[in-house]
Amino acid sequence: MRVVRLPGIHHDSNAVVVSGSHGTLVIDAGTSWYQALQVERIKGLLNEDTAVDRILLTSKRFPCSGAARHISEAFDGCTVHIHSEGQAALETGDFFTTWANRFDSDMPALKTEVCVPGEVFALGDGQVEALHLPGCSPDGMGFFIPQQNMIVVGCILPRADRPARWDLPGGCLPDLIESLERVKNKRPAAIVPLQGPAIRGKKRVQEVLEQHLGFLRGCEDRDGTVPRSWGRPAPTAMWYTSHPPWPLAEKESV
Repeated sequence: MRVVRLPGIHHDSNAVVVSGSHGTLVIDAGTSWYQALQVERIKGLLNEDTAVDRILLTSKRFPCSGAARHISEAFDGCTVHIHSEGQAALETGDFFTTWANRFDSDMPALKTEVCVPGEVFALGDGQVEALHLPGCSPDGMGFFIPQQNMIVVGCILPRADRPARWDLPGGCLPDLIESLERVKNKRPAAIVPLQGPAIRGKKRVQEVLEQHLGFLRGCEDRDGTVPRSWGRPAPTAMWYTSHPPWPLAEKESV
């Protein structure tokens, strides 16, 4: 089984290509801005006779879903899967709740299939398991890859040094805390966040999750308010910018 992270470009989410002996899928698509390049990047990882069977989305948000239709069409209309809470937004091309309007972009409407929490996508010598991880959005999903002990978490952990926002349409701070605790309890050896490098090593993963949870619990104790020193997020940001800065990686690996 092979798992490759395609680093997000600009506002794009990371995309993860998972290939097994009996299938290939892509987790998250990125924005529509670089969709043609995204197709070429994916094709560059595959053999000529290898097809992408499906696209799994961690969220309806534009950085995760904007390129989904284009990538699907490039691979013979492979199916796109999202939590039921996100289906209507994608199928109607709603550029408000997807946040495409924040990026001055349209949201390409596309047909989707429901991704059910607990659903398993078998790939022969491996599998991908769907987890419901709301908090930034009620449709938030994560995808656990047991063979790698890895979770692709989407918006609930934007980057190692960037805690998630909950003041978005459908966001909920208690749900966000509960989702991160669920991830922590699985004790993964690696996490692929929304953007930025993968977080690797059980010790480092637990440290990052504890730092994020500590911040979020502190905000919950303050009735959902962020420390004033952190400033106001940019219009397109799905995270808070830490002040003082949090480390992106362990010092010895920088």
